[in-house]
Amino acid sequence: MIHLRVVSPADVTAALVPVLSSEPAVMNLTVLPGAVRNPDGDAVQFDVLHGAANEVIGRLRDLGLEQRGSIVLENVDASISALADRVTARQGRFQQFAPIWAEIEARIGLEGTFPPSWFALLIIAALIGAIGILTNSQILIVGAMVVGPEYGAILSLAFGVVSRDFTRIRRSAAVLVFGFTMAVVSALLLSLIVRWAGLVPRGYSLGIRPVSNLIDTPDWFSFIVAALAGVVGVVSLTEARSSTLIGVFISVTTIPAASDIGLSLAFGSGSEAWGSALQLLLNVTVLTVVAIAGLPAQRAIWRRISRTAIAARSS
Repeated sequence: MIHLRVVSPADVTAALVPVLSSEPAVMNLTVLPGAVRNPDGDAVQFDVLHGAANEVIGRLRDLGLEQRGSIVLENVDASISALADRVTARQGRFQQFAPIWAEIEARIGLEGTFPPSWFALLIIAALIGAIGILTNSQILIVGAMVVGPEYGAILSLAFGVVSRDFTRIRRSAAVLVFGFTMAVVSALLLSLIVRWAGLVPRGYSLGIRPVSNLIDTPDWFSFIVAALAGVVGVVSLTEARSSTLIGVFISVTTIPAASDIGLSLAFGSGSEAWGSALQLLLNVTVLTVVAIAGLPAQRAIWRRISRTAIAARSS
């Protein structure tokens, strides 16, 4: 269930209340005339079941409340209501799992902001990845993948393409390029320091580099894993499954590839640096393309499910 707090101009409230009252999935409707300031208007609050939330929010936007008033969404963690149980039982089988697209767009928008900490995390992840490659530690490589924040920027870029928001596209693409450049340079500097100080692990010096070999040799399996991870990322985003989203981070080799580029350059291995660069480009490209295709596809699928459920109720 979702709780909505709406600020409605007085001239809109007269049309809004009948619309909400006619929707069975809207409950606990409360109207407080003239109770809100900045923006001024009536306070309208209500709860709506997940399956009808997108349709109700669409009606609010059609009335211009997004521009003239305010719409705030809050998730309800628990609701004890016999009425809600009865209405839920009449909904379609899958409607209660329908994503709320306004919430998803807001979440992607939040991921599209890049404070200094975003770049700091990317650099730290690259440094952890470089140490993991030097020591052949798969645990450190996984840790670097989890720390890296790059998937949020990839989602923001994909959403910009889907919504034709060219400002978002330019900002997200620039951040990815600049961020990964900083990551590579940081890994390069750390590797030069390690080499200068004579701290290079013996196995790495002897060419025993199983972790590095996996990263700098992209193949069809790299493409398949990146594509599957992209699908998981889009699905987990729309269903707010943060634990599953972490699985995306540890399934692709964006951060380790950036680390290996810097590391390979520091040790004069141009072929390994080139292979890692291809791996990085492959993963970022595939994740972005899958998100560009996956977001509209999911919305179309859920729209069809919703329409089928509404038609079934009407018949």
